Amino acid sequence: MGAIFTNIAEIFSNSGWAQIFFAEGGWKYAVMIAVACVLLYLAIVRQFEPLLLLPIGFGMLLTNLPLDGIFHMEIFINETQHINWELLGTSGGLADYLYLGVKLGIYPPLIFLGIGTMTDFEPLIARPSSLLLGAAAQIGIFFTFLGAKMLGFTNQEAASIGIIGGADGPTAIYVTTKLAPHLLGSIAVAAYCYMALVPVIQPPIMRALTTDKERKITMSTPRKVSKTEKILFPIIVTIIVSLTLPDAAILVGCLMLGNLMKECGVVDRLKKTAGNELMNIITLMLGFSVGCTTNASTFLNIQTVEIIVLGIVAFGVGTASGVLLGKLMCFLTHGKINPLIGSAGVSAVPMAARVSQKVGQEYNPSNYLLMHAMGPNVAGVIGSAVAAGILINMFG
Repeated sequence: MGAIFTNIAEIFSNSGWAQIFFAEGGWKYAVMIAVACVLLYLAIVRQFEPLLLLPIGFGMLLTNLPLDGIFHMEIFINETQHINWELLGTSGGLADYLYLGVKLGIYPPLIFLGIGTMTDFEPLIARPSSLLLGAAAQIGIFFTFLGAKMLGFTNQEAASIGIIGGADGPTAIYVTTKLAPHLLGSIAVAAYCYMALVPVIQPPIMRALTTDKERKITMSTPRKVSKTEKILFPIIVTIIVSLTLPDAAILVGCLMLGNLMKECGVVDRLKKTAGNELMNIITLMLGFSVGCTTNASTFLNIQTVEIIVLGIVAFGVGTASGVLLGKLMCFLTHGKINPLIGSAGVSAVPMAARVSQKVGQEYNPSNYLLMHAMGPNVAGVIGSAVAAGILINMFG
């Protein structure tokens, strides 16, 4: 009988339960498991960015179960900051190999390819001034970069934190893997949580910065864009951006390739694959592998708290910058531009544009701002990719 109890005690001592309850620092596992469950709750019950928060949350849950060894951070974060291929071959598992798509910068451009097949650039082409609103919203990125520097983050870390303000999860992941991979888990969680909270974060800022009269402005219907213009736009943008800022070429290029496949109408099979099956597969692998990087040692620290605070500052400043430029354009056009559409300059497509529409209709039920807000919204996608290229060029 004593032998049985001894065996049971030995099994328990070698289990993850013993690590949580009795090992030094075991409480951190419990905290991370709780955080993972919160993310799963937000994804499933509250439906906050469920396509990414669910795999991220479950990856976080798995990697923080003691002794499972599902992910080996030392393969990717080491003294050389390069992939330890020898260790990957001997110790790597499924999560490690999936993470290669993140580390090597494969997943984010492929997601941009899928986004391109679902993006309509007609509102931007019809009203090119929308590009200015999309650019203005990126001010949050550089403002937050300066704030992160003041808190003691390095240039690379500050740039990775600032990109949260672009409201573009794949871009945030892409920049972070290039500049500060050790912060990937914290930045990814902050970016996608705040993207989901755009309808909560933006309206108070929009109301505070605009007058009742401005919010009621009805904008004229934009001109009709020809099919030729829609086809030429992605080609021209790719050439200009790639020649001007080579570091942004892969993100912008994939986005424009997807859009070209949509607009040309001759590759429907490729368009459907890129926008559905391929994007779904990549989203799953990206979310799961990023979630696996969020272990207690990299997530439970003061830096994570600072990143979360700076993330909401980035969103707030980006929103405010877009609205303020919208007010200036409203003044210069003698009331033809509703400043509310400036908030859509962050690249949370189409959520930010819908927020502009919702707030506008609260004050003028007959107003329809969605098609006008989509211009700055899709411009924000391009703007965040360009901002990413600038940061990588400066600090990569």
